[in-house]
Amino acid sequence: MRYFTLLICIVLSGTLSAHEKPAAFLEDILQKYPNVRDLALNESEAYFTAQSPLGEVSVIMVSRKIRNKWRKPKIAAFSGSYGDLEPFLSLDGKRLYFASNRPLNTDDTAVKDYDLWMVKRDDPKSKWSDPINLGNDINTEHNEFYPSLTSSGTLYFTSDRPGSKGKDDIFFSTKRGQGFSPPISLSDSINTSGYEFNAFIAPDESYLLFSGYNRADGLGSGDLYIAYRQDDQTWSQAKNLGADFNSKQMDYCPYVDVQAQTLYFTSRRSDVDYKPGGFSTTETLMRELNKSSNGQSRLYRVHFYVGN
Repeated sequence: MRYFTLLICIVLSGTLSAHEKPAAFLEDILQKYPNVRDLALNESEAYFTAQSPLGEVSVIMVSRKIRNKWRKPKIAAFSGSYGDLEPFLSLDGKRLYFASNRPLNTDDTAVKDYDLWMVKRDDPKSKWSDPINLGNDINTEHNEFYPSLTSSGTLYFTSDRPGSKGKDDIFFSTKRGQGFSPPISLSDSINTSGYEFNAFIAPDESYLLFSGYNRADGLGSGDLYIAYRQDDQTWSQAKNLGADFNSKQMDYCPYVDVQAQTLYFTSRRSDVDYKPGGFSTTETLMRELNKSSNGQSRLYRVHFYVGN
């Protein structure tokens, strides 16, 4: 499988871009899944979510790179029994954070609202622990989604809790001992009366990528946006990443491999269409319907660099 990349150089004064498009990631091994979304990876592991068409089933999967080739995904050891999604790997690979509707008590089987959880291990080759709920510092009786952490341990996440500026807000909470400080909704340069969600925070907290739904400057139902940390520690006005990234459909779940200067994201983009002369055989019809960019959730990647 050949992957094309797009070099996007983003600087504080504007955006410079080439004119190639984001490419499907792991298309050859993910094609058989109805929907795949959100990604976290390092040099040897790639975690993502596999979902049923309507999202009733949501399971975190892992593919491992062996001899420079990504292998057939397997269900992550801690997933498969409840609605799990949106994995995030710590920089050292020793912790993985995710959202889940699993019960707090292992003796209970009833699902609940979505909380943030984590698993941990001694080193990247060790087994994961049992899932650990992040506790009342972060989780509420409402939903918490899409964890992302800085190198200093500050947690960014999405929630629909009361007191939000809109339907979904992006919150942050700093590390405090073994727990976290009370979460704070980001300013109105990012959060609006609508939906802001799926935030990726740069390890040095210099920029924030997130998804915005049906914004006035949007290109599709959901778009990717960027905001910068300014000298006074406030956030700049969020800016749409534009047509080089965003499609007419839903684009969401950004994740940046900073070392590799690569942005991964989920998209429901589609270029399925009638061909000149139409379809004369079932084979040609099915080939068109089953192509990667057919409106189902798929993973994409693009070269990404944020300059000074």
